Amino acid sequence: MRLVKPTATMLLVAIVFGAAGLAVSSFFKTDRATDAGGIRLPTLSAQGSAGKVAFETNCVACHGINASGTKLGPSFVNPIYNPGHHGDSAFWHAVLQGVRQHHWHFGDMPKLPLVTDAQIKDIVRYVRELQVANGIVAQPQ
Repeated sequence: MRLVKPTATMLLVAIVFGAAGLAVSSFFKTDRATDAGGIRLPTLSAQGSAGKVAFETNCVACHGINASGTKLGPSFVNPIYNPGHHGDSAFWHAVLQGVRQHHWHFGDMPKLPLVTDAQIKDIVRYVRELQVANGIVAQPQ
């Protein structure tokens, strides 16, 4: 077997193709990863990341991983929860006062008195970032 010494041209070609590969892979990775349920996962803001933690602590048991829903509660990555139909105040109301069943068959949601105002704000941001990544934007109702 004969070893070939790398030339400057070969090194330059390898660097160019390597850089191009990284650029392409990062383009396709950004905001395009999906979970097992097909929900697109965005690159979260700092507040969205804090909201994800608060969501996973307080909401995930009923509303599922990445707000994908469970047998106990609906997915928030659903057009019915777009900001034009369910504004941010609807989430605040649900957490602070509970909410009666109205769109789904899951039953009433109890109030969650241990969730702080700061956590609610962060959770709403997390949900909205998930929605935007999945094409759910405000629609007039």
